[in-house]
Amino acid sequence: MAKKRKGAGWWNYLKEAFTFKWNLLIFGGAMAAAALSPAPDVLLPLVGAAELTYLTGLVSLPRFQKAIDIKHASQNRQLGAKSEASEGTKNRLGAVLNGLESRGRIRFQKLRERCLKMQRLAHGVRGGHTDQTAIELRTPGLDRLLWVFLRLLYSQQGLLRFLDATDEDAIRTQLANQTAKLEAAKTDQKDGEESRIVKSLTDSIATTELRLDNYERATKNAEFVEIELDRIETKIQALTEMAVSHQDPDYISSQVDSVADSMTHTEEAIRDLHHITGLEEIDEAPSILEADLAEVIEA
Repeated sequence: MAKKRKGAGWWNYLKEAFTFKWNLLIFGGAMAAAALSPAPDVLLPLVGAAELTYLTGLVSLPRFQKAIDIKHASQNRQLGAKSEASEGTKNRLGAVLNGLESRGRIRFQKLRERCLKMQRLAHGVRGGHTDQTAIELRTPGLDRLLWVFLRLLYSQQGLLRFLDATDEDAIRTQLANQTAKLEAAKTDQKDGEESRIVKSLTDSIATTELRLDNYERATKNAEFVEIELDRIETKIQALTEMAVSHQDPDYISSQVDSVADSMTHTEEAIRDLHHITGLEEIDEAPSILEADLAEVIEA
């Protein structure tokens, strides 16, 4: 049995019919003409009756109802898509924020709050009037900078955990012992014969050297991430403070976008650290300044 199509409803049919631009134009003109005529008390009811007849006839047409049903179904799908996108944004932001330890989370929240504070100050400097300069502080460029900063904090946390869990001195000691054993094994082996012990020790040394190389790379990456965090934090502070001292919104917007575009190498560095942090791809930045963090952060 076919499922009955759910319509937009008679109220929506009536509203769409009445607000159709040509109907409003003709109905408005007719009402104005009737009101200015010598017999408005006669003509106004006639115009109203004609309008009612038009509306009743139009909304009863199956083709009109179907057209309105399709229009409202499309609008509902768009609203649903926006709702899903908003929920997805909240989930992405929440996944990173809730994965941060309190120290990193507090640092991010302080920077975000400073952005909002500078926005309020810029609003106050202009006498409380909303202008384009305040709006420019909510550009996607600034959200992107905050998103990169947040993910760098997450990357830093992963790197520091890796470094804390890895004993460099123990690795170097192990490498020295393996190298000494290999030299001894080579001395004991017969000419032209490579013993299983030599093969095993050679492979062990290669593995230990790889561990040491990973540790040294993680140390350099951690240093780079810390420098980048300080750099981006300073950039964001300077950009938000600029809204108080500069009047040209186009200039502010161009500065925000310029700095955001310079984050490419930083985003590539975050991608390279995915084996430690799990942050493999740099997706589109969520709306961070307008987000309600109380709904995002888990208690």
